[in-house]
Amino acid sequence: MATLAEQASKLLDFNQKLDITLLDNIVGCMYTGIGEQQRVAQEVLTTLKEHPNAWTRVDTILEYSQNQQTKYYALQILEQVIKTRWKVLPRNQCEGIKKYIVGLIIKTSSDPETMESSKVYLNKLNMILVQVLKREWPKNWESFIGDIVGASKTNESLCQNNMAILKLLSEEVFDFSSGQMTQTKAKHLKDTMCSEFSHIFHLCQFVLDNSQNVQLVAVTLETLLRFLNWIPLGYIFETKLISTLVFKFLNVPIFRNITLKCLTEIAGVTVTTYDDVFVMLFVNVMRQLEQILPLDTNIREAYAAGQDQEQNFIQNLAIFLCTFLKEHGQFIEKKQLNELLLKALHYLVLISEVEEVEIFKICLEYWNALAMDLYRANPFVSPTPLFVVKNITLPSRRLFYCPVLTKVRYIMISRMAKPEEVLVVENENGEVVREFMKDTDSINLYKNMRETLVYLTHLDYIDTERIMTEKLQNQVNGSEWSWKNLNALCWAIGSISGAMHEEDEKRFLVTVIKDLLGLCEQKKGKDNKAIIASNIMYVVGQYPRFLRAHWKFLKTVVNKLFEFMHETHDGVQDMACDTFIKIALKCRRHFVTPQTGELVPFIEEILSTISSIICDLQTQQVHTFYEAVGYMISAQTDTVMQEELIERYMLLPNQVWDDIISQASKNVDVLKDQEAVKQLASILKTNVRACKALGHPYVIQLGRIYLDMLNVYKVMSENISAAIALNGEIVMEQSLIKSMRVVKKETLKLISDWVSRTTDRQMVLDSFLPPLLDAVLLDYQKTNVHCAREPEVLSAIATIVNKLECYITSEIPKIFDAVFECTLEMINKDFEEFPEHRTNFFLLLQAVNVSCFSAFLIIPPAQFKLVLDSIIWAFKHTMRNVADIGLQILYQLLQNIEVSTPDAQNFHQTYFTDILQHIFSVVTDSSHIAGLNMHATILAYMFSLVELGRIKVPLGPVPDNTLYVQEFVARLLKTAFPHLTDNQIKITVQGLFNLNQDIPAFKEHLRDFLVEIREYTGEDDSDLYLEERETALRLAQEEKRLQQMAVPGILNPHEIPEEMQD
Repeated sequence: MATLAEQASKLLDFNQKLDITLLDNIVGCMYTGIGEQQRVAQEVLTTLKEHPNAWTRVDTILEYSQNQQTKYYALQILEQVIKTRWKVLPRNQCEGIKKYIVGLIIKTSSDPETMESSKVYLNKLNMILVQVLKREWPKNWESFIGDIVGASKTNESLCQNNMAILKLLSEEVFDFSSGQMTQTKAKHLKDTMCSEFSHIFHLCQFVLDNSQNVQLVAVTLETLLRFLNWIPLGYIFETKLISTLVFKFLNVPIFRNITLKCLTEIAGVTVTTYDDVFVMLFVNVMRQLEQILPLDTNIREAYAAGQDQEQNFIQNLAIFLCTFLKEHGQFIEKKQLNELLLKALHYLVLISEVEEVEIFKICLEYWNALAMDLYRANPFVSPTPLFVVKNITLPSRRLFYCPVLTKVRYIMISRMAKPEEVLVVENENGEVVREFMKDTDSINLYKNMRETLVYLTHLDYIDTERIMTEKLQNQVNGSEWSWKNLNALCWAIGSISGAMHEEDEKRFLVTVIKDLLGLCEQKKGKDNKAIIASNIMYVVGQYPRFLRAHWKFLKTVVNKLFEFMHETHDGVQDMACDTFIKIALKCRRHFVTPQTGELVPFIEEILSTISSIICDLQTQQVHTFYEAVGYMISAQTDTVMQEELIERYMLLPNQVWDDIISQASKNVDVLKDQEAVKQLASILKTNVRACKALGHPYVIQLGRIYLDMLNVYKVMSENISAAIALNGEIVMEQSLIKSMRVVKKETLKLISDWVSRTTDRQMVLDSFLPPLLDAVLLDYQKTNVHCAREPEVLSAIATIVNKLECYITSEIPKIFDAVFECTLEMINKDFEEFPEHRTNFFLLLQAVNVSCFSAFLIIPPAQFKLVLDSIIWAFKHTMRNVADIGLQILYQLLQNIEVSTPDAQNFHQTYFTDILQHIFSVVTDSSHIAGLNMHATILAYMFSLVELGRIKVPLGPVPDNTLYVQEFVARLLKTAFPHLTDNQIKITVQGLFNLNQDIPAFKEHLRDFLVEIREYTGEDDSDLYLEERETALRLAQEEKRLQQMAVPGILNPHEIPEEMQD
């Protein structure tokens, strides 16, 4: 391998002739070699590519190399030099490179066969030309558009490639310019392109009218599609473009997809001046459509059997119709083109039946907008049940859409998406848990379908009920029976809860439940019965208003759920517990007050039979059950009665708890027994759920187990530390140790959950905090093995700080002594290790900063410096969440210091320029681009502090702070980016001051600066439009001054112009 490295060094010697065969070998090695060989090849090629003179060899490589990959590599070198060093090259070399690239493109694209065989190579050449254009056109290449259009008329395959270049240029200027060019530059290119567009347009028109070359026409239509979102509207609406698209290309199978995309882009234009053109467009497209796709086509089947092109056509048609009707549907209504409009809606209904979910989403968006629009035009407020109201006159628009909306209701009801996703996963502690997914595609689909169906129900509730009842009958009589159909129907029935008048809802629901119960009786087989049962539970759980109004029914439902809790068929117990908790939340008051015909509240019955209700449930289902009952008890307002209920409610878990604790007091080794530890973890989880449901009143139970719990915590810690000392860190993977950690984690969770819900801060401070700090903090500090420290300690303390605010200030030094430095030690080596400790550590800092900032002022200065260093460390993270917290802490800290402390001046004198320097280091680091908004906010705040004279002490040797900071930043930037000109730096610094009251503009100014630092400019910076930016900044400064003059006292009297003095 040494030979390859030695040979390769020849390539880097620019005094020798280039050895093409050697270069080809090394490129080959990079693509096909393995291990060390490949690594060396990669290094050589990277070094060569970064050599400032590498570009001088590109022409030799392209001419003599036989390897396409080597040629591609040469083009990458060329692209690199154009992107970063174009402005530094002598002018004659720039012209030479331009001519060379144009020559290569013409040579490669003039012959159709060469063009086809060198596709990748040619695409790269085109991209390089566009990179040159972004720097040269229009200033140094005024004739470019004329040149490319002229050349296109000489040769069809050349024309085809030129279209691709124009398309790329359009994308670079209009679609991808943000962050790639300064704003002024992008605007200038856009304006130039618009003003010279007539040449390009005539070329496109010429090709579309005259060419018989299929590929050329296809590329021209693709290019036109890119132009349509920015060209002056006259080219679209005042030429024959639309009729060419509709009559010449729409019904040609090979062009119809791209033509429809172009027409969709036109349909999306929102202007009222061309309404008649839109009408003609609609009429003509619909006529063509009827020939391509007759109205009686079964589109669902056609789609299922279609090729890719045909399936794309149906998708594009859906997008066209939805876009057109959304933008211009009401105008088509006004013109009374009812027949055509109904045909368009008919197509959309047929497309909505296609099985492909992405196509359905397109149609759904339109149906949602239409239903919402019709509803909002006449919101229906009915104080009486609908079946009592006769002879309602419907608005004419609603009447027109009625038959279509009936079909849409059928589609929504039979395709209703699943309302919730539950994943069963194993967590890091080896426990199986159910996770409710919040934001999956199917849940978003459900939300949109639900909203649409609710609007459709408001528009015609009788029709919705009729369809649902009819589809339910079809389940009962078997004509549509299937699990899938029944699920979708029940999800749909559940989705319109609250959309009907209460009386109607009651009538409808009674029918539904009767039918479902009948279905359950009629169907044989456990599987069928389980599916129907879970659907009954789902529907019932969706109608709490009905349950609250009908106690007997509610009681029957809950008893039925208790029965289902013994049913071992897959999923039934989960469904029963999920429904029980839903109902408990919505009807909690009814369970703790005596109901008509009852002697005692129903909660009494539940508490006295709790053990038999839950005996067949799995552990996590028991936890859900306890949370549900907790919600019921939370509705009891009489404190004494509530305490009594809580005591009975926690009786079972407390018995097991007491039993284990009393055994442990005789022999502490009980707490090393796997079964006992698991039981403790489960009891703590039950307590966590009880606390979540009860809130502050849970304190009576917490007080009962608190000190024992902290003792158990300590013992678990000691056991874990001893096990690690004996067997090393590998022991952390054992299930017993994992269970012990669960006990610790749940203890911390329970305490922080209760603290966040309590209403009595003083009680926390006096009774709960001292033993907690002693047990938990000490344990955290003295646990020597880093991975055995629980990150939840930090988050629990953060919760306590947030809750107690200034009450806990005096304890902060003690807390910091215990957790601050020992955690910092874990996370200051790199940005990745211990991610949870890392996040929680900064959450704790944030809590202190927000809730009891004065604590920062009483810790020793050395520790405060550590705090500040760690905040700076936070925002340098590439972990987004940590960097964001760091920036928020810093911004808040700067504001806090400004508001609340006499030490502000001292702080600024010590740290201001340091912080500035660190912020600039992340602003200019491309891996931190996501934080730009906060960077801009903080910098703007810091610059305004200087400018408004809030910093009274000198920050440097110059007494004028504004002047000093300007010089400081200029020096900083010049050192970091020596290739920037003095003028560019002057403009950048000036903008940082002038725009500091306008964050969006400040952010864009930073973004422009980032574009500039990526490009070596050399001397010619006229291209960066410095003058325009100077003018804009001057105007911004004047505008700001005018605003200040309007506020009495903002301006120093010495700054006020003379004529305003008297």
